[in-house]
Amino acid sequence: MKCYLLLWLAAIPFVSSSQSNTNTLPVYKNGDPKINALVHTKLDVRFDYDKQWLYGKEWVTLHPYVKQTDSVTLDAKGMDIKEISIIKGNSKSELQYKYDGMQLRIRLDKMYK
Repeated sequence: MKCYLLLWLAAIPFVSSSQSNTNTLPVYKNGDPKINALVHTKLDVRFDYDKQWLYGKEWVTLHPYVKQTDSVTLDAKGMDIKEISIIKGNSKSELQYKYDGMQLRIRLDKMYK
């Protein structure tokens, strides 16, 4: 009986709002601006089940979406970052970064088109 009552109450606003808003357009909601296009991701991971840890490396290939960019921001909640590098051919150089426990902001070595 409780489920029926809850479903009935949830349906009442839907029915009344759909009848009153038939002539209005949906509200435009702008998403986050696209800065980089993800081209490829490669992961090399291993698990320590006793400690409940995941150890790994990630290679990310990105292209600027529209404008030139000299930085990358990635979601990285709760990670322990050891090194951020850019690889060009056979050479690897470390990059500067800031990490707040949620997002990883990486300063690239130059402006990319």
